[in-house]
Amino acid sequence: MKAPPMVWIGRVLSGLFVLFMLGASITPKFLMADMVTEQNLTPLGWPAKYLLLIGLIELGCVILYVIPRTSLFGAVLMTGLLGGAIATNLRVENPLFSHTLFGVWLGLFMWGGLWLRDASLRAVFPIRETRDAREG
Repeated sequence: MKAPPMVWIGRVLSGLFVLFMLGASITPKFLMADMVTEQNLTPLGWPAKYLLLIGLIELGCVILYVIPRTSLFGAVLMTGLLGGAIATNLRVENPLFSHTLFGVWLGLFMWGGLWLRDASLRAVFPIRETRDAREG
């Protein structure tokens, strides 16, 4: 059975989200610990001892997000993680649109991809027309 274009767009968005998380966040935490600690964790007030734990939590959320049966659970957990990142950036007064709200942009990308590729999620959160649009 051929998937509709909306599902393919969702798969692409989800794939880009996963690639970004793996390449820009998770892998550096595992391979470049000193650089990540100096440039990212320390300025945000996080001790270096949490670097591996944060990377493992991110990896766990991404793995759950990729598996179709657990993708909703993974998205919910990742939303919590992104919320913590938003709060951390807000606390240290990082720039709003480029740093603090970056977790919001990532979350919209992640949820948008999941919504487009998952019909059951679209059924729970449908896009509804306004009354004027239906009457016009």
